[in-house]
Amino acid sequence: MFCMNKIVSKENLSENVVKLEIEAPLIAKARKAGHFVIVKIGQKGERIPLTIAAADTEKGTITLVVQKVGVSSTRLCNLNVGDEITDLVGPLGKATHIENVGTVVCAGGGVGVAPLLPIVEAFKKAGNRVITVLAARTKELVILEEQMRQYSDEVIVMTDDGSYGKKGLVTEGIEEVIKREKVNLCVSIGPAVMMKFVSLLTKKYGIPTIVSLNTIMVDGTGMCGACRISVGGKTKFVCVDGPEFDAHQVDFDEMLLRLSAYKEEEKADHYKIQQ
Repeated sequence: MFCMNKIVSKENLSENVVKLEIEAPLIAKARKAGHFVIVKIGQKGERIPLTIAAADTEKGTITLVVQKVGVSSTRLCNLNVGDEITDLVGPLGKATHIENVGTVVCAGGGVGVAPLLPIVEAFKKAGNRVITVLAARTKELVILEEQMRQYSDEVIVMTDDGSYGKKGLVTEGIEEVIKREKVNLCVSIGPAVMMKFVSLLTKKYGIPTIVSLNTIMVDGTGMCGACRISVGGKTKFVCVDGPEFDAHQVDFDEMLLRLSAYKEEEKADHYKIQQ
């Protein structure tokens, strides 16, 4: 579904994180929890995958939460209400498999909290007990806490510096829950290194775990192979086979290596845009 879409609202969630509500009625109607879109700013812009944080079918809008990381995400965050997204394609990927499994721990780190929100909502509406663990470096970087509380039986906030909630890493918050009650499923979205350590923790306790991966993508249809990862020793493509996978089968070390492949080029382009 291809549309030229206007930004209808913009909100700064933190210094480098922006929430954009965009006109996209067809995507809003078709979207399910776990789906993503590919966005391009400018005719020669980079294609960046972003998970849909929310959709309003009545207004015909979708919500994206974007963190300023590189050139493309910075350009997107710098757009204002009334501006148009050059290309917006979606919904892409496979939707989250939602069922009543019992107690679900949903763990989000940084901007990964945004794509976790519709998943938390869906699991709660399916009748699960949902415990959400939010993690950020500082209090100022905790996002969407109020929205998470609407659909969670409990919200645990972890900050690296202890400026809000409990001091510690996301894994400490998850383990706190595991030690006090039976957890049937864990869902984790955040930086790759965070998901790696969440996976190691839950594997130790034998808890099934799903992660949503955000790799480098080009076409979003499985043709280019840029988003390939190894899952259970087999090559998978995040754009069409994912973005969600069994965390205990993902080769996170390979994924981290591939994510760092264009760091120097990104730094050079970022330097140019600042000049």
